[in-house]
Amino acid sequence: MPTSELRFARYLADLPDPRADRTKLHRLDDILVIALCAVICGADSFEEIERFGDAREDWLKTFLALPNGIPSHDTFNRVLSALDRDRFAACFARWMSDLCAATGLRPVAIDGKALRAAPGDTFSGCLHLVNAWATENNLFLGQVAVADGSNEIAALPELLEVLDLKGALVTLDAAFCQKAIVKQIRERGGDYLATVKGNQQTLHRAVVAAFEKAGDAAFAGCEMASSVENGHGRREERYVTVIRDPEGLPKEWADVGAVVMVGREREVRGENTSSAHFYITSLRSTAEELAGYVRGHWGVENGLHWCLDVSFREDANRTRDTNAGANLGVVRRVAASLLKQDKGKGSIKAKRLNAA
Repeated sequence: MPTSELRFARYLADLPDPRADRTKLHRLDDILVIALCAVICGADSFEEIERFGDAREDWLKTFLALPNGIPSHDTFNRVLSALDRDRFAACFARWMSDLCAATGLRPVAIDGKALRAAPGDTFSGCLHLVNAWATENNLFLGQVAVADGSNEIAALPELLEVLDLKGALVTLDAAFCQKAIVKQIRERGGDYLATVKGNQQTLHRAVVAAFEKAGDAAFAGCEMASSVENGHGRREERYVTVIRDPEGLPKEWADVGAVVMVGREREVRGENTSSAHFYITSLRSTAEELAGYVRGHWGVENGLHWCLDVSFREDANRTRDTNAGANLGVVRRVAASLLKQDKGKGSIKAKRLNAA
């Protein structure tokens, strides 16, 4: 990655500084750059961010002003607590989006994540963040925190409004399969691929009926693809069937170009299980392409959420201020994105140690 792309201070130029002039002992961009560098290098708390700054002050002075030295952990906490979390996320999202545009267009997976140890006045009693993750590029594209007394479905439209969706494919799990959400994606120039389950009973029944009708006709006119995976004592077969321009679906679902059924047959230690999963999409792609998009959606779980919990210990983070927790979450996601761009061998945890 070119060094010029890492000079991201210009993306923070429009970020309002929440502090009064008399309390500004440290520059805002210095505080945020130190925080990001520290998290990349293994810091998981404000105290650890301060310790990193103290240990690397001479190096940091080669590219930061630091007029009053390294800020204290209380300063990092206060600043991240006071920063507008939506505008802060948007600043980093613009940087990540520019990096992503330089490496080609990508599917964008939307998924929510709970920070179990961080308190919040939400439906589950903890802080919830809804993330946009470029699964093929391993880049964080945006985040919105669930408002007090609200839920992830209500938060997603705000995130979609700040994302550049022109030409992108947004993949959604069943919770986000909502008429208003898929309509918003289409209005903003994107395509969608959404899981259909019982929470949308009318749509689910119509999709299942479309495949039953196709089955009665021996799936004439449908496109199919299959794959087999073996490993670790497990064998899994996947069968993907696509019906383009399906009939009988509720009209209020915007621009449905195809419905997809993914059948899975799994054998683990001699025990067999099977399942069928259904999707709607505005695309009219091949069965093989759609199978890849379906599998790619779970990159947000494996590529981001698992990484945040195992390598960054996010689920154990007890930051009590919701705003600070959301802003620190942005820093972690950007750090994970940058570490994943490193093509060297080793885990994210090992790369954090190498960076330090």
